[in-house]
Amino acid sequence: MAFVTLEQKGPVGIITMNRPEALNALNDQVLRDLDSVLDQVEAQEDILVAILTGSGRSFVAGADIGQMSELTAAQAKQFGVLGNRVFLKLENLTKPTIAAVNGFALGGGCELAMACDIRVASVRARFGQPEVGLGITPGFGGTQRLPRLVGSANAMELILTARNIKAEEAQAMGLVSHVYEPEELMDKALELANAIAANAQVAVRQSKAAIRRGLQTDMATGVAYESEAFALCFATEDQKDAMKAFLNKEKVTAFKNR
Repeated sequence: MAFVTLEQKGPVGIITMNRPEALNALNDQVLRDLDSVLDQVEAQEDILVAILTGSGRSFVAGADIGQMSELTAAQAKQFGVLGNRVFLKLENLTKPTIAAVNGFALGGGCELAMACDIRVASVRARFGQPEVGLGITPGFGGTQRLPRLVGSANAMELILTARNIKAEEAQAMGLVSHVYEPEELMDKALELANAIAANAQVAVRQSKAAIRRGLQTDMATGVAYESEAFALCFATEDQKDAMKAFLNKEKVTAFKNR
């Protein structure tokens, strides 16, 4: 896995895009490496939350233009299908994911960050969908996720002008939750991940799934799914332990996650 690494710190898995000489640009192999690492994160029971970041001065600067420049329309479709399949796998992990955006998050990099559940950024981060300036559309979900996150007008402007924005502007429009100094970014991302990991994980994962599914459907269908998730939690030991502790004016110190 030369281009994507996985490190574990307690209950947190840190996924690092590791192609710094190319600003972590996405090509076929990087996407396949990421695909394999996501399977590992999903399978590893002691990883409860994942943080995704980049090595060097970039998160992911985009897709590999050197590779894309020679693609035929049929090859471009295959590349887009691969990228979207991997990004959908990231989005649909049962475990919560945090993008710690340390630098350039352009094109496919912005799309990668948007496939995560939460985004935090360094003040040095830059976001954008520059594809129309290269004669193409966003290809890894940018036209779909960006409007859902920042609204259609903001998404239209960013995509159609191909301009890049700083972390503070990304935060103002709702693309990023928090902006930190570079030296604070990973500590703050880990703090957030550990806060999530400290809660009852059946409830955490069901909440994530309810939010994700609700974003794709109407309100009635969404609340029907939420009701099922809510009911499922009442079959867990964590619900019984936590509510009993609450009634006794105590607090559960460690969940069983079952």
